[in-house]
Amino acid sequence: MFKKILVANRGEIAIRVIRACRDLGISSVAVYSEADRKSLHVALADEAYEIGPAPSTESYLKIDRILEAVRKSGADAVHPGYGFLSEKPEFARALEKEGVTFIGPSPENIEAMGDKLSAIDLMQKAKVPTVPGSDGPVADASAAKTISEKIGYPVIIKASAGGGGKGMRVVHDPKEIESSFRACQSEGKNYFNDDTVYIERFITNPKHIEIQVFGDNHGNVIHLFERECSIQRRHQKLIEESPSPSVPEEVRERMGDVAVAAAKSIGYRGAGTFEFIFDNSTKEFFFMEMNTRLQVEHPITEMVTGVDLVQLQIKVAAGEELGYKQDDIKQEGHAIEARICAEDPANFVPSPGEIRRCRHPQGPFIRIDSYVYPGYEVPIYYDPMITKVIAWGATRDAAIQRLQRALIEFTLTGVKSNIVLHKSILEHPKFIDGTYTTQFCEKHLVVTEPELFRFVDDHVFLIAAAVQAYNDRKNKDVSKLNIASRWKTKGRIEQLR
Repeated sequence: MFKKILVANRGEIAIRVIRACRDLGISSVAVYSEADRKSLHVALADEAYEIGPAPSTESYLKIDRILEAVRKSGADAVHPGYGFLSEKPEFARALEKEGVTFIGPSPENIEAMGDKLSAIDLMQKAKVPTVPGSDGPVADASAAKTISEKIGYPVIIKASAGGGGKGMRVVHDPKEIESSFRACQSEGKNYFNDDTVYIERFITNPKHIEIQVFGDNHGNVIHLFERECSIQRRHQKLIEESPSPSVPEEVRERMGDVAVAAAKSIGYRGAGTFEFIFDNSTKEFFFMEMNTRLQVEHPITEMVTGVDLVQLQIKVAAGEELGYKQDDIKQEGHAIEARICAEDPANFVPSPGEIRRCRHPQGPFIRIDSYVYPGYEVPIYYDPMITKVIAWGATRDAAIQRLQRALIEFTLTGVKSNIVLHKSILEHPKFIDGTYTTQFCEKHLVVTEPELFRFVDDHVFLIAAAVQAYNDRKNKDVSKLNIASRWKTKGRIEQLR
């Protein structure tokens, strides 16, 4: 087993890995940018090393600076978390040259599945169902129009190297093909330095279903069932749940078998996720892509299976066998995760700033993965997700009710957040009956403030300060006359305007 693991990431996922290390008796090493000097993952790790300025391109994405921290700390393994360098084969190879273990799949696995077109080709050879579409890259807008007419509208144009909703356009009208094609090419080039695009049929009643797989170095591969991730906005996931309320049992088994066979076909090692688009009308499913890393939503799988995925990643990377057969993995109950982001729920614009009050929900079967605390300054440089609230229940209804209770308890002031948005989603009839699709937010979502869901915001504290100051003056208690300055009332009022 490893003696010391460096976590090449930040925020809640860095804390998640640090905790797994501590549970296994392994020393942990944090890295941080200048903006993250006061981040909680830095405080929780056994050691911490600064790796550069705030922008991720000058810190968390700098392989040479991560390697320097590895050498200084003497770490014998690196866990990349998700995002940043987690799916960069060059990073895995650089660690191998240093004699350091990359806790993840092989560089060959990452390369094979990192390009969507090559991944689709591999999956077709493994007899995995794929969405009808172009046979490889599409050369230009004219070819895109011809292919789209053959497939039939609507179609979706995708950047081959894309992800996170970037480089994707749904086209319903042939008149939109040229502009959408150019937009996808441009985003692919700007975000991923690759303007290759391809076209697929767009499923009109789609759900996003993914299967968690795990492989070891001894040829063993299992799946840990499915997660539904259909509540999305601009292809960004908001709420995930397991099991899916829409996938029939026989389809669930078939999806799991297909994912395991696909992982075996490429000799996959470690944690990975096969993402499928599921037609809720026909109950067909088609391969979209594979993420060769841990997923943000992995906690719901842990909650329903009882398997610690991060510990298993570490053990498999150290050469151990999985220790599970497929029959050992059971789904028990239901789990739902809500991603809490520091952003305006009305327009999804990030809301960086200082957190003034933060009280995380507690109680039975509630899990909180977070890295924020009162006084913490949410930086502008990174993803706005700051907390994940996960609820488990014996039934789906019980999990929904428990998550609603947790969100009511969640106090967060100083920055805007999407807590009220999640509450609105959980109370929507289409979410409650499970018929929602990936188009839910665009077609059905209206953000409201439910009657039982009120927040204590900074106005309350300003009023309280004013009342206290008035009473102090009335009582002529000179020792308390500086309360207004302590509350910095003027500055706080200006910020609220």
